[in-house]
Amino acid sequence: MDREVPTPSICPSPISLKLGRGWGGAWRSLSSREVLLTLQRDTDAEFRFVRALVERLGLSIKNISLFVRALTHRSFVNENSSALEDNERLEFLGDAVLDFVVGAWVYNHFPEMAEGDLTRLRSALVRTDSLAAFARRLDFGPALRLGRGELASGGRDRDNILCGAFEAFIGALYLEKDVQGVARFVEPLLESVRAQLFSQSDLTDPKSRLQEWSQGEKLGAPSYVLVQKIGPEHSRTFEIEVRLNGDSLGCGRGSSKAMAEQEAARAALKKLGVK
Repeated sequence: MDREVPTPSICPSPISLKLGRGWGGAWRSLSSREVLLTLQRDTDAEFRFVRALVERLGLSIKNISLFVRALTHRSFVNENSSALEDNERLEFLGDAVLDFVVGAWVYNHFPEMAEGDLTRLRSALVRTDSLAAFARRLDFGPALRLGRGELASGGRDRDNILCGAFEAFIGALYLEKDVQGVARFVEPLLESVRAQLFSQSDLTDPKSRLQEWSQGEKLGAPSYVLVQKIGPEHSRTFEIEVRLNGDSLGCGRGSSKAMAEQEAARAALKKLGVK
């Protein structure tokens, strides 16, 4: 006669909880409902700052979890098993959407500007420090979900983290709305820095200026070499050396390779006397 095999339960197993001294150190089990309620409270707490940010920005959205993910740094995911995905895929999407939206804004607002100047203006508006400045203005910092190491080292105000979060937020906004919705959100920010941009003597970033100079002098393209990484992973500093035809022109440091390369190019321009 066949033996009956018990059917496994689809409900989560009860979780044992040791109560405090006032309860005599006894053990009891949380029911599935209590577990779900606890997880729901944790989720609500995590979403609170993101909801506050979205409401303050006047955005009407349906999928709050999309924006929570946009503000979730990989360091948070590494330390929290409940967090399923960081913001890097949304950052990739937002970067592409921003390039288009900012490019269209520049094209439409400066009809007499030559192609090369349009490119430089767009680059100035979407580079790391510019997007980080937008994120600071909108007060993204309190809503960022960071790991303990990043929090301890000032991650809420670090350019590369704020820039990445802003790009990811734009990616989420594109998925929630459309490209017109992104444009309505971004264009007031672009207008707010328009006068400031044109007060600068040169819109081009140091790396691009060094590239243009070296090509103009028919010396080829500069190369960037990683010299060393300094500090723990959550607070890493990169040192980059820029070389031209094997000769060292300068070194720079930054919290990302891209920032270190810009600083190295800036040092090279100063050494070469290029303005």
